[in-house]
Amino acid sequence: MELSYLTSSTLRISIATPSYKLSRLPNAKPVYRSSDLSFRCSQIWPSIGLHSLCGRSDSKPGSSVHFRRSFIRACAQVGASEPDPIINKVSDFRDACWRFLRPHTIRGTALGSFALVARALIENTHLIRLSLVLKALSGLFALICGNGYIVGINQIYDIGIDKVNKPYLPIAAGDLSVQSAWLLVAFFAIAGLSVVGLNFGPFITTLYCLGLFLGTIYSVPPLRMKRFPVAAFLIIATVRGFLLNFGVYYATRAALGLTFEWSSPVVFITTFVTVFALVIAITKDLPDVEGDRKFQISTLATKLGVRNIAYLGSGLLLLNYVASVLAAIYMPQAFRRSIMIPVHSALALSLIYQTRELEQANYTKEAISGFYRFIWNLFYAEYIIFPFI
Repeated sequence: MELSYLTSSTLRISIATPSYKLSRLPNAKPVYRSSDLSFRCSQIWPSIGLHSLCGRSDSKPGSSVHFRRSFIRACAQVGASEPDPIINKVSDFRDACWRFLRPHTIRGTALGSFALVARALIENTHLIRLSLVLKALSGLFALICGNGYIVGINQIYDIGIDKVNKPYLPIAAGDLSVQSAWLLVAFFAIAGLSVVGLNFGPFITTLYCLGLFLGTIYSVPPLRMKRFPVAAFLIIATVRGFLLNFGVYYATRAALGLTFEWSSPVVFITTFVTVFALVIAITKDLPDVEGDRKFQISTLATKLGVRNIAYLGSGLLLLNYVASVLAAIYMPQAFRRSIMIPVHSALALSLIYQTRELEQANYTKEAISGFYRFIWNLFYAEYIIFPFI
């Protein structure tokens, strides 16, 4: 028997070599073949006895047990060192699909829907039923499908631009074919519409269709409204601001058996997020200036410059935060001052700090990308605190 174990987890087993010859083996570089490892491992067990450890027949039983355990671990390590190509393909496709969905937008959609549902339930705690959970989850699935359709179709028509601006996206990186992307987009649209149509009635279905339509004309020729800054801003603000907040709150109240009725907190979050979505629409082009100029895409960032747009976005957000503090001061019956004032003041100060950091970094691409991520973090933060204001 011949056994050689390398630090690189290579293993070679030969049944034909007697154990007494182990001491005569030359110091050659061992090689392993893992394709027949399972067969050889199964064959070796009968030959592992008290005589099999370095040819010694007087070995203690404990050392034999230890050898067997070590050998099993060695076999397991060798088997684990060879990943299954099918598993690799599935893993790569899953990763490409996740990047195709643009996770930061999904987080915004999910947090928004959770916050609005939570607010409606807080206002009507006596109507909470366990049966609402399944309906809420189906609504969240439909929203994620709608989000996936909009960001997906944008990537399909922006391949050339994304190869410059966002080469990590799956289609631009070659990790997802255009055909697969179209299949995913079609699935998102059909699945989302089916869930909404079957569960939420004609009015919410109409709002959902409007959101898909706006997302389509934003990216798809011949309209391709993203070429026109004002139209692009209005579409993003409408879909992510008004339609999401109003639609989720309306659907939740309908599920509770209530007619729609505005409340001060819901008016606040709808207005706040609509303005915030406008800021996102403005600042999203900051990291993409190079590609937009190359492909002659007209944006405010290409026209006015990165510095001016960064200050414009920060200024609009500061106005949002100032308005939030004033709303808490002048409407104490509608908002919790103890949360609204200190939290929005802290968020405003952090925004000022990040804008200053961007200025000091001289608006490098890395600094601009970090600033844009920070804007999204502020967006998430607003939804997190909303149920408690």
